[in-house]
Amino acid sequence: MTISGRPFQDFRDLVHSMPDAADEAVAAVRARNAQLTKPPGALGRLEEIVEWLAAWQAKDEPTIERPTVVVFAGNHGVTAQGVSAYPREVTKQMVANFSNGGAAVNQICATFGAGLKVFEMALEIPTKDITQDAAMTEAECAATMAFGMEAIHGADLLCLGEMGIGNTTPAAAVYAALYGGKAADWVGRGTGVDDDGLKRKIDAVERALALHRDHLDDPFEIMRRVGGREIAAIAGAILAARIERTPVVLDGYVVGAAAAILHAIDPTTTDHCMAGHVSAEGAHGDVLRRLGKQPLLDLGMRLGEGSGAALSIGIIQAALACWKGMATFESAGVSDKG
Repeated sequence: MTISGRPFQDFRDLVHSMPDAADEAVAAVRARNAQLTKPPGALGRLEEIVEWLAAWQAKDEPTIERPTVVVFAGNHGVTAQGVSAYPREVTKQMVANFSNGGAAVNQICATFGAGLKVFEMALEIPTKDITQDAAMTEAECAATMAFGMEAIHGADLLCLGEMGIGNTTPAAAVYAALYGGKAADWVGRGTGVDDDGLKRKIDAVERALALHRDHLDDPFEIMRRVGGREIAAIAGAILAARIERTPVVLDGYVVGAAAAILHAIDPTTTDHCMAGHVSAEGAHGDVLRRLGKQPLLDLGMRLGEGSGAALSIGIIQAALACWKGMATFESAGVSDKG
């Protein structure tokens, strides 16, 4: 995407040009589903999942041939405020762990035959400390969103994840700016900070909100002032996936912040997104309710790195396999209801 001299307006215009759900494809899926050897609705949300795939792939016969997990990694100046139990060097070390196949998400992707792409977002140059300055300039934020748009090509099911020491603090700041309430309502323990660390996180979010309070009426400004590069890249990836008609599975708390930004711009922007799981971090469950997303899994996970979204691939694959592979009443010689 080429960024003009009014970068955020370019993305606002893009939001208004997004394709809608393909109703004819959904109707085709429902027609076959009605003929399968089961009572109507017996597979519950598995039936809804196939309709969702059809709606956003615009295919009468949806596919999952290239499920892909994309992880964006970024570092944050706010770690100087003691908001994490780990130093930010761990971000780069974990990216190396992904490359070497040693992380949880590697094992989950291998289990379901999913691809994994990991992108470093200028790890040697952390965003500015949000308690003292805007995390990014408008141009930097827009360029990062554009990078996220370019990073997701080739998938027919896209799972979005992140890695970034300290990034639950910017995510909490984004939620507090969007939804109001006290900073403590949105701040969780992240990497496992102790009580003192939790107080520092809450204080950091409060100071960030106070510093930027005159600029928090615009979701894009919220993202660039108190967010982070991985959040901006994920927002771009969500938009690009919509344009390319690729269904998206959201991971946890930090990924949700990117979705929340877009949802605040236009609630239909995230219609092609499904929540892979509900994280144990912070108020993620509340965020999902605000986004209108019912998670596929609730396993108490709070790892990040796309792990919850990746794990949901198996459920989505099973849903599609049932729809494609089950016999119809006619082909199986089974009597339909009278």
